[in-house]
Amino acid sequence: MSDSDLAPEDTQMTERTPFQWFLAGASLIASIPALILMTAHVGFAGFASENGVSMLQATFMVASIWALPANIVLIGAISGGYSIVATAIAVGLSSIRLMPMVAAFIPEVRGPKTRKRALLPIAHFIAITAWVVGMEKLKHVPRDMRLIFFAGLGITLTTVNTLVVAMVYWLSASFPPLVFAALFFLTPMYFLASLWGSAHDRSVHVAMVSGLLLFPLIHTIAPAYDLLLTGFTGGLVTMAYVRFAAMRGRSS
Repeated sequence: MSDSDLAPEDTQMTERTPFQWFLAGASLIASIPALILMTAHVGFAGFASENGVSMLQATFMVASIWALPANIVLIGAISGGYSIVATAIAVGLSSIRLMPMVAAFIPEVRGPKTRKRALLPIAHFIAITAWVVGMEKLKHVPRDMRLIFFAGLGITLTTVNTLVVAMVYWLSASFPPLVFAALFFLTPMYFLASLWGSAHDRSVHVAMVSGLLLFPLIHTIAPAYDLLLTGFTGGLVTMAYVRFAAMRGRSS
């Protein structure tokens, strides 16, 4: 296909420089998912402040870990007086959920000339918001520019939310606790809605529903291991569903 066969908007896309694609990714900071994530980090700043975590520590956690649930687990472990080893295991287990997302995302962002050493630092920015937004937008980006586009999105998301935590922490004395709690609640609601809508297989829905139904019961029985046991049990339920669906498909 020659350049004359391209639609005007397609020709304009192919003429963008790498820096323009970086800025296109960075501009998604104004999207609704990114704004909701920022409001959730407002709540995180208040949570960190109330648990005695300094502003420097809170901002470092956001920039280095870049996973809000893991940051919450870390602060909970610090306030609970856990050992360094137990804290590291808890944070690591909470972040294992991102491994399948990275595995699914890397083939989408990799171009024909992309080097592995370029993928490693970019993988740091793959969290739920960046993953959901990236998976939706990358299909409209030329493959050789996808890594640069996502770099603009991931770096901007991380930088802005780190600054949000610093600013809100500094102003935290004027925020009532109820406001922090309400803003923080937006994050799990957004995650649930986004993951449900982006699921391409019914097994994902089964996993989400089983987790939501099992967690209250498991939390009552074993509150210290509720997340771990819920994930394990929900995974077993989902595997059983997948096997049942496969057997049903073969029999029909």
